[in-house]
Amino acid sequence: MTAAVPRQSSPPDEPGRKPPEDRRHVVRRRIITLLIILLLVGVPAGYLLISAEQSRQSGRDKEKEAAATGLLPGRPSTVQRSIYDVPVPAGSTSTGYYETSNWKVSRLYTQFRTSAAGLDQFMKGVGTSTSALEAGKVTISASDAKVVGWTFPEGRKWAGTTFTQKDPQPTVNITVDLTNPSSPMVYVVSATKP
Repeated sequence: MTAAVPRQSSPPDEPGRKPPEDRRHVVRRRIITLLIILLLVGVPAGYLLISAEQSRQSGRDKEKEAAATGLLPGRPSTVQRSIYDVPVPAGSTSTGYYETSNWKVSRLYTQFRTSAAGLDQFMKGVGTSTSALEAGKVTISASDAKVVGWTFPEGRKWAGTTFTQKDPQPTVNITVDLTNPSSPMVYVVSATKP
């Protein structure tokens, strides 16, 4: 007689084998995977699109400035105002600017209308004061005025000063129309050597 071999009534549990997933769990796992993939691809793509549009707009602005042959409406950029020491007061109107540059000298032509307090603020920002303005004096040369089409006719109350600094700091020529002292019109040519 041979010894009986014990038999197992059901197959043994195999380690590492998982029970089959139910449909709801499969769908949830696939949705989460899809969301992760969309975020990994979509977020960087969105940043690239935004960056490309900003770069394109910046290029258009620079192209517009380069093509300009006279005053552009608006305020000079923060960098331009800093380089040329032209702190245009907030709230100024009739603003315009134009920049020229060559191997000898760079110039920023700026105009704006402000208040009496704005003029004081501007003059202090340049490094001088309104007391430095000489009545009847136009400090902007005819050749500089011609570049942007400015005229300084007689019969107006002009006052001007030139604020000279050591190189490489700019020399700032300021002429102000004080015909209406509560709303002066300021004309500035700031020149610096590169």
